[in-house]
Amino acid sequence: MSTISKAPAVLKGVRILSLCLNLPGPAALMRCRQMGARCAKLEPPGPPGRPAGATGDPMGLYNPATYALMHQGVRVRVADLKTKQGQASLHRELAKTDVLLTSFRPSALIKLGLDWKLLRRQYPGLSQVAIVGAPGQRAEEPGHDLTYLAEHALVSGLELPPTLYADMGGSLAASEAVLKAVLLQQTSGRGSYLEVALSDAAAYLALPRSWGLTVPGAALGGGHAGYRVYRCHNGRVAVAALEPHFARALCQAAGLAFDSVATLQQPASHAAIAAFFLSQSRQALDRLAVEKDIPLLTLPA
Repeated sequence: MSTISKAPAVLKGVRILSLCLNLPGPAALMRCRQMGARCAKLEPPGPPGRPAGATGDPMGLYNPATYALMHQGVRVRVADLKTKQGQASLHRELAKTDVLLTSFRPSALIKLGLDWKLLRRQYPGLSQVAIVGAPGQRAEEPGHDLTYLAEHALVSGLELPPTLYADMGGSLAASEAVLKAVLLQQTSGRGSYLEVALSDAAAYLALPRSWGLTVPGAALGGGHAGYRVYRCHNGRVAVAALEPHFARALCQAAGLAFDSVATLQQPASHAAIAAFFLSQSRQALDRLAVEKDIPLLTLPA
């Protein structure tokens, strides 16, 4: 889902200015707007040859539909922060901003006059949430979603991950940091600087694997016959019959005796359940899920 259904307006009245491009920052801004914040964004000028005022956000060029979705309700203005005119536009916005959202490397922030020490002197009530690739001294390193996932063993073989986990996880962490910044402002009356690293977001998402829960052979890594993806007669089925009552219902449907969860960790059980699913159509399995209260979802082949 791209929206938060009926999200409480916990950020109502909070003014956020974003300088972020591409995905993590705009996705974080989208969530903040959905929570009631008043959101504005300054973008660099678009490439030469495009109409005046055209977006300089790469997302707006290579995926306009996604760009439009993330910027619904956001007041977007063009400003070249490398010019005096652009800096003037920036500071007009900062004077009426509660939280500044950035996604530049620290060295780029300094070049743009956005060093935190300087900002804090100029705008004592302003908070900054800085999205970086990696934390601390590694913030200057080049990287992207794929490299951060690979760093934390979340890339298998040569296949690309099905979504941008580090970017989207980072956007959640950034919107959480905005909430934290607002709470700190309310209690102290002063702004704060909070750093959000995409590599940290990847590390957080990787915790179940580092804990051994999803490594090959573990219960959530294929070792439990009730928690796997199988072939069925005309597609696939994702089954998550992990708890004993779900596991018992699955075994009964497949004609297996159920003694304990250990039953589903035996090779014979894997083979029997695989054979059962292969004999069933998606339609039959959809009915089974409802009739026997089994958590499963059928998928195309």
